[in-house]
Amino acid sequence: MTTTPYRADLLSDTLTRPTPAMREAMVRAEVGDDVFGEDPTLRALEERVADLLGHEAALFTPSGSMANQLGVRLHVRPGEELVGDSLAHVVRAELGAAAVLSGISSRTWVSARGRFRAADAASLMITGVGPYQVCTSLVIVENTHNFGGGTVQSLDEIRAARGLTRERGVAMHLDGARLFNASIASGVPVGDYGREFDTVSICLSKGLGAPVGSVLVGSADAMAESRIWRKRFGGGMRQAGVLAAAGLYALDHHVDRLADDHARARRAATAMAEAAPGSVDLDTVETNIVLVDVAAAGWTSADFVAAALEQGVRTYAVGPASVRLVWHLDVDDAATDAAVDVLTQLLGRAAVHA
Repeated sequence: MTTTPYRADLLSDTLTRPTPAMREAMVRAEVGDDVFGEDPTLRALEERVADLLGHEAALFTPSGSMANQLGVRLHVRPGEELVGDSLAHVVRAELGAAAVLSGISSRTWVSARGRFRAADAASLMITGVGPYQVCTSLVIVENTHNFGGGTVQSLDEIRAARGLTRERGVAMHLDGARLFNASIASGVPVGDYGREFDTVSICLSKGLGAPVGSVLVGSADAMAESRIWRKRFGGGMRQAGVLAAAGLYALDHHVDRLADDHARARRAATAMAEAAPGSVDLDTVETNIVLVDVAAAGWTSADFVAAALEQGVRTYAVGPASVRLVWHLDVDDAATDAAVDVLTQLLGRAAVHA
């Protein structure tokens, strides 16, 4: 296995690399041609994820964006709309795919740290207006919320929204790329979240450490239709069981350990908050993501990211004054200690950086 050139690589939890034991599971995987539905390891993964999330069926996809876009395509016809918060990955970071690939428009509300409220969704939904306005067909929820800083969504708010959407014939899709993080942090089983949605996507290649892949779940009919659209989108795969084996290994071995990522993120956040009061709001550190207000210590995000990188700590600027740090499988206690040393020293500088 290659080693990282950084003392601590906090750029994203997408950086996780398969462990030696996961690689061995991939080598041993029984495989077949998945386009013909003949890969037994992939079928086993799909069945397991569908069961975990409380749905009839599942479909493996190469990426989280594809899983989300297949979910969107299921529920929204061309010329109709989806609604979600302004920081949601589906509307902010999937390069306009819903519009480009499916002719779907989007509208958004603004929320604090991506925190979902049923009232926000209700305020945007437009239904029963015939040919006079664009009709809302789908509400998107992201849990945990990436650009919100790892926000865990309230199950009560989700259930309230589910009641409203059912009344008005609007579907709900959960972008659950980090749903297992939400479950570990909240104690809510992933199935309790999953059953409130028509479709759910989960990612295997973030904190769970698989090299590739996401899974979409829903009804059997919906997944059969999504299989057709996956092929149209270029996502048909052959002997994908080698990838599915990594996902199964991750579900067996890497879910409970997400708590370690959360604890390390909290430890680092606490140290930064002490070094530079106002730089981190500890009440917002819920999972493995920490957002740092570097302007509070006199930095721009670009300068801070560059200065940290010079000392071997890689981070990510998410705004002019905000830097994101993400803990994951490949950031252990020693790497966390290194990150804390570098980041607290930078935040503690008195000089103002232009």
